[in-house]
Amino acid sequence: MDKIWFMQIVDFHTHAFPDEIAEKAISKLEEKSQIKAFLNGRLDSLLSSMDKNGIEKSVLCNIATKPEQFNSILRWCDKIRSERIIPLPSVHPDDKELKERIKLIKKFGFYGIKMHPFYQNFSIDEEKLYPIYEALVENDLFIVMHCGYDIAFPEWDIASPQRIINVINKFPELKFISTHLGAWRQWNEVENLMIGKNIFIEISFSFGWLKDEKIKDLILKHPSDYILFGTDSPWADQGREIENLKKLGLPKELMEKIFYLNAERLLR
Repeated sequence: MDKIWFMQIVDFHTHAFPDEIAEKAISKLEEKSQIKAFLNGRLDSLLSSMDKNGIEKSVLCNIATKPEQFNSILRWCDKIRSERIIPLPSVHPDDKELKERIKLIKKFGFYGIKMHPFYQNFSIDEEKLYPIYEALVENDLFIVMHCGYDIAFPEWDIASPQRIINVINKFPELKFISTHLGAWRQWNEVENLMIGKNIFIEISFSFGWLKDEKIKDLILKHPSDYILFGTDSPWADQGREIENLKKLGLPKELMEKIFYLNAERLLR
């Protein structure tokens, strides 16, 4: 990294797994997505990458692919959290105890949850999600949502910008964080429907998929308080993503907001 770079950095979108399942999980996900991971999926490799690239904190996203995974994910999140690792538990929309689960997440002191419509089989604006959104608002928790298409699945319209707008219109107080520069590979709709509105947008997995000039244009047109830096590590190299953002030549004040100030506001 550039030695004159002293800005704090919070990576708002990372993944890791318990050591005993990391190798199997990464191998399975690599096969499904046809993408090679940059790290081995263990927590120590993420921390080493953070040290190497000057990242102060990483938000670690978990996904409950079955309702019965809630407790094991919650316990692991509680075990690994620290000043540098900010884990997000997950709930499954088919869980019969959704509101109680979210109350427990709040009681444990976590900041929010992560959900993924492709791996959890839902559309983000369908009614069975309403109890989750209601409970998040009631407990002042945020949600990090995979948005747009997913590289490992067909192009199903289950997390599109229009559906994001539907959710936010229904739950205006919900702190909804849309990943992948608003919605992966649905960036025309992002520009038409989301850019310019007070909607949190996390920028991971956009560099290399969209031209730098367009990424810069979308960032500059969006409210500066609603943009978050994320990498989706281990599926992207944290250091390279930092350099990709730096080379856009954004104003320093905006970079500070993207790299850490906006994240710190959500993580208070």
